[in-house]
Amino acid sequence: MGTNPEIGRHYPKKIELDETLVQTGPQFLRLRPGGTPQPQMRQIPLRLMGAGDRAKILQFANGLPEEDLLFLRNDITDPATVDDWIKSIEQGTTVTLLAEPEADLAGYASLHVNPLRWTRKVGEISINTARAWQSRGLGEGLCTEIVELAGTLELRKITAQMVADHKAARALFERLGFHIEALLPDWLEDREKQCRDLLIMAYDLRAKTHPALELRH
Repeated sequence: MGTNPEIGRHYPKKIELDETLVQTGPQFLRLRPGGTPQPQMRQIPLRLMGAGDRAKILQFANGLPEEDLLFLRNDITDPATVDDWIKSIEQGTTVTLLAEPEADLAGYASLHVNPLRWTRKVGEISINTARAWQSRGLGEGLCTEIVELAGTLELRKITAQMVADHKAARALFERLGFHIEALLPDWLEDREKQCRDLLIMAYDLRAKTHPALELRH
């Protein structure tokens, strides 16, 4: 079945990140005389993931710190997991965007849609960025892009599921207008076989105001 043709018409494309918002490095290096720094926009290429990206995804996953891998619901270092991921893309139930600022994979965002009739208007989002690109706005940019895709697909709600103690992920989604839908104790088992709580957050696309989309303006 493959990717929805309407989505395919939107990519590849570029999104803009404000480099002055980067939280790494000495603060004084980013401040201009007069206090407030001028925006320094950087364009980040986005494209759709396909079967040819299997090796790139595995390389990206194996480059993540162990701490980051503990927070993932699926082990993307496992080739079988990536094969299932690619299969869902080919079946049209998943859309994944890859961010490649310098031809290297800096992060990805996926939108999974369940084909079952009673949940087909609800999608699930997942986002991951390389350590070097965290706290630089890439996660927010990818999430905003996925929210727009969900609107293109006429979804009414999107959810994000994460390990409950992943505070950075929770803060990102809260900034973009997601709210807590449920907390399920001991629902997950991490790579070290430890039980973790599952946090489910949701974003209502039918709301009159969308904080995520406001980032575009």
